[in-house]
Amino acid sequence: MSRTKRTLFPGTQRQAVELGARLRLARRRRGISIAEMAARVLASSPTISRLEHGDLTVSTAVLARYLEVLGLASDLDHIAAHDDAGAAIADARLGRPRRPPSRGLADEL
Repeated sequence: MSRTKRTLFPGTQRQAVELGARLRLARRRRGISIAEMAARVLASSPTISRLEHGDLTVSTAVLARYLEVLGLASDLDHIAAHDDAGAAIADARLGRPRRPPSRGLADEL
């Protein structure tokens, strides 16, 4: 069964290919072959090759295990960690901060 090829935005495709290249370089720096990485990640060699070539259809579970083998699992914590655009949108929807209710005489007794 063949996979459906989905077109990515050009910028996203470039980022995917660059991510794959960084992953491949990190693996090679550690002296790990594709076959050994596949065994450690519990995936096939073609899946590892696809990931390293920027194929975003590879599951995030495979990516997470790949990063764990490399000792880079904490890099997942950086994905969408700083959502400045989302925070600005949410803040605009909230409007002005409200003043806390004033305390009346009855609250002080």
